[in-house]
Amino acid sequence: MPEDDNEEMEDADPAAPGEPEPAAETPETNPAWERVKLARHPKRPHALDYIQRLFTDFRELHGDRAFSDDAAVVGGLAFFEDRPVMVLGQQKGRDTKQKLHRNFGMPKPEGYRKAMRLMNMAAKFSRPVITFVDTPGAYPGIDAEERGQAEAIALSLREMARMGVPILVVIIGEGGSGGALAMAVGNRVYMLENAVYSVISPESCAAIIYRDSAQAPRAAEALRMTAADLQSFNLIDGTIAEPEGGAQNDYDQAAESVRQTLRAGLAELAGTTSAVLIDERYRKFRTMGNFFAGGAS
Repeated sequence: MPEDDNEEMEDADPAAPGEPEPAAETPETNPAWERVKLARHPKRPHALDYIQRLFTDFRELHGDRAFSDDAAVVGGLAFFEDRPVMVLGQQKGRDTKQKLHRNFGMPKPEGYRKAMRLMNMAAKFSRPVITFVDTPGAYPGIDAEERGQAEAIALSLREMARMGVPILVVIIGEGGSGGALAMAVGNRVYMLENAVYSVISPESCAAIIYRDSAQAPRAAEALRMTAADLQSFNLIDGTIAEPEGGAQNDYDQAAESVRQTLRAGLAELAGTTSAVLIDERYRKFRTMGNFFAGGAS
């Protein structure tokens, strides 16, 4: 297995797009579908765009030490405002070549195992973990299933749940099902204003429930997948404001909003013992979906 090395961040846009696009109109009838379209916007900033703007001395690490490197997951050592951290993200591509290289942001088992390897390294050296979630879902291909996709996701959930360092999660675009959750078991989970997070895509949900994938806008509303909906259910810890019209209109402003949120989250968790971090994370996720007065035990 080759040694870890640095990879040029070719997907990261070195500067924000030139002309701002007109603000997206959000009809009162179905704002959820408008959020879905903005979350999938082809010019929306990806994980490497945020890493480039928020972190210094980023050293990307590669490989899962078992099969190969998965370009759909990026991660490495970096400094956030002079504090050493481990940063990871699910990376989509821009053009056709990059999309194929990144597998459209859909990780395979080796991607999740690479993420676990880096998170365990962070725990060993007491570095906080910051993850950027942006995937339509884990890759459903035969090769991924043959290499244990479900097991890799399950193991990632377990390992993140019992990690003794602060974990901060930011959903920056699409948060698709278990493929997103496998990198989102954090002490603090935030969503950008126009991001979405759900157990299934609106198209797949519509095909199952309504027998018609064209009913995706209707399904998006029913799924309650927006940041506002999820925060109202206490499923996330905060919503990060975006520039007018969406994050694609001003990468720097979007990154600055994320910076302020991460700074506050790390400050809240500073000095917290490993035992408390683990217990808090466990209780946070055990109470999700629990509507009984007793709460989680």
